[in-house]
Amino acid sequence: MTVKDFPEECWESVFRFLGLGHHHLESLSLVCKQFLAITNRLQFSLTVYDPTIPLLPRLLLRFPRLKILDLSLLNGHHEGLLRQISQSGLELDLINLSNQRTLPVDGLRELGSNMKNLRVLICSNIGSLRDSHLVIIAYCFPLLEKLDISFPLNSQASDFGVLRLSSMLENLRKINISGNHLITDKSLFSLCQNCLSLEEISFFICFKITQTGIASAIRLRPGLSSIAFNIEKKRIHGPGLTLTPIDFNLIDSFRTLKRLTAIDLSNSVISDEFLFAVAEGAGLLLKKLILQDCCNCTFSGISYVLSKCQSVQCLDLRKVDFLTDQCISKLSVFLLSLTTINLSGCCQLTNSTFFILTRNCPLLSEIKMERTYLGVEGEEDSMRDFAVNLEVKKVFLGDNVLLSDASLVKFVSICPSLQLLDLIGCEGVSGEGVVEVLKRCSEIRHLNLANTGMEVFDIDFEVSNLKVLNLSGSKIEDETLSVISRRCGGLLLLDIQSCWHVTAKGVREVVQNCKTLKELNLKNCRLVSDDFVAWLEFSKPSLRIIVTPTDVGAYF
Repeated sequence: MTVKDFPEECWESVFRFLGLGHHHLESLSLVCKQFLAITNRLQFSLTVYDPTIPLLPRLLLRFPRLKILDLSLLNGHHEGLLRQISQSGLELDLINLSNQRTLPVDGLRELGSNMKNLRVLICSNIGSLRDSHLVIIAYCFPLLEKLDISFPLNSQASDFGVLRLSSMLENLRKINISGNHLITDKSLFSLCQNCLSLEEISFFICFKITQTGIASAIRLRPGLSSIAFNIEKKRIHGPGLTLTPIDFNLIDSFRTLKRLTAIDLSNSVISDEFLFAVAEGAGLLLKKLILQDCCNCTFSGISYVLSKCQSVQCLDLRKVDFLTDQCISKLSVFLLSLTTINLSGCCQLTNSTFFILTRNCPLLSEIKMERTYLGVEGEEDSMRDFAVNLEVKKVFLGDNVLLSDASLVKFVSICPSLQLLDLIGCEGVSGEGVVEVLKRCSEIRHLNLANTGMEVFDIDFEVSNLKVLNLSGSKIEDETLSVISRRCGGLLLLDIQSCWHVTAKGVREVVQNCKTLKELNLKNCRLVSDDFVAWLEFSKPSLRIIVTPTDVGAYF
């Protein structure tokens, strides 16, 4: 039986069963026209870059089942794009319009006339956001279930706009209004009163919303599953902060949130009593707890909430600076369900914490311990019963200036299934240590060595799974690029910005040998010139080249 004899529906089922990512599908599309047609139907998400704009009409026709369209990386105002999208006949679920100067009003109207079933609209970091934008969004997309209008650069949105929005979006389940500094308790109240399906709400840096308003809104919507906000640390005269006491009504309202699965209180003034209320309300349903840079609570409060909520999977304790290795050891007995932990900025934590977590948390897949005391041996380092943890896939150890090759090799030896390792700013890590990492972790796909000061990267074996390599700010030369081009043939992205010692010769070798390379970052490189960029574009048209505009022609 040939490829053509096998029904397309069966091939489609096979590809879906294998769970192949975008890059694998792209490779399959080159096999034959039949595979091209099948993989086109399996493409559900498309990110549009500026060079892609002229090709957009053809891409919209090529991928008939697109559901997600990301326009957040475009530079400038592209009103006409939404017109093209609205006329494509696609039935999109999600559009991301973030990072634009303003919302394209006419484009939204056209889009809404043809895509009223849109469920998710993301408009974060918009240059200017007004009440009229909120009204147009609600009018054009009445079936929206998720809306993100967070952190506009110039927010003119007020209670009036949010009230109109909430009265028109009956199906709204998730909303992020963070950074809209004009809105008050009225906005929060109207959302909880009018949006009967509301489950998740975020309102960071909305300091006109009071604790009394939050408590009242929670009592209107006790079925909330996720809430994210911060209680302001008010600045007094001079460098210090005064801590705003938590209102009893707010504490008591959290006891009513019996369906709470996620809470984010980043950069807040909280108390142990507040954490007790969270634990009493959510109990075993709580899956996500974020207490980044919180103050006025103690280890007792954190320990209590984790002991009562032992189903927590995602735990963020960044900058909770009273935590020690002993604290983590005591907490780890409650973290059997943990999959992700962030302890960055906890300056007392040593190597011991890493070993405790990998040994005691069997489901842990991601560890973040940036800017800690890693590299210093703790009590656990003397133990010989380190358990290999095959679940850990991502480890972020950036800016640990004391981290050495010896400690790094210990870490990766017990996490051999690593797929991502971030060592940005770890000046004590050398090329020899990185080679040992690659020997022990054959599945690694993403390696960040930016600003490590690494000079040599000498490997004599194939690193076939490595897809993303960041060497920006390092001291590598052409010889290292030559090794990379021969040993890391499957690279998709290479970042060598600010690598002052590489020349066009080394980059040419990488481009010629790494056939799958999709993106090359050459910002602030001496090698950049008009002729060299032209050669790259000619020799590899599909390659996305990132340069600083002022670089081109500056060094020739």
